[in-house]
Amino acid sequence: MVRTSKGTRFRTRRVFRKHPRKRGMVPLSRILTEYKEGEYVDIVVEPSVHKGMPHRRFHGKVGIIMGKRGRAYLVKVRDHKRYKTLIVFPEHLRKHKF
Repeated sequence: MVRTSKGTRFRTRRVFRKHPRKRGMVPLSRILTEYKEGEYVDIVVEPSVHKGMPHRRFHGKVGIIMGKRGRAYLVKVRDHKRYKTLIVFPEHLRKHKF
């Protein structure tokens, strides 16, 4: 019996697929966007940037910026009954629209 790999990008072929016309690198405005503490953000994983990528279970979730660590942001996200703090690069974040 052979064991299959279940890594961090397990079963993400459809979740992380980009539209054919939007393929390629991220625009600079997404990278250079500054977020303040307490601001709400959407976690939308950018598949062309592997560094600072959150786990697929957090794709589409809304979080709160808790602070900054280097280039990355600390984002507090609800995961079922508890809160988790993620370290996410700004390429994977967007400002939340209420």
